[in-house]
Amino acid sequence: MATTITSKGQVTIPKHIRDALQLEPGNSVDFSVNREGEVVLHRAQKGPARKAAGDRFAAVRGRAEVKWRTGDLMKLLRGER
Repeated sequence: MATTITSKGQVTIPKHIRDALQLEPGNSVDFSVNREGEVVLHRAQKGPARKAAGDRFAAVRGRAEVKWRTGDLMKLLRGER
């Protein structure tokens, strides 16, 4: 089955392929090229490394502990006293 590449480099995975790989919206897939130069699509493996990569901002997410008022902070940033 042929499909067309969009201007953004996207393609639609045909339904019978999605069904065969049990792919649903939001699932990750891996692409590889075999020795014959064919592109192979695999359902991505779930695991700790994959989970951590999906939430790469978790380590930096949080709240500031500084109790600044906006006006005071703006004065400091502007170099005012």
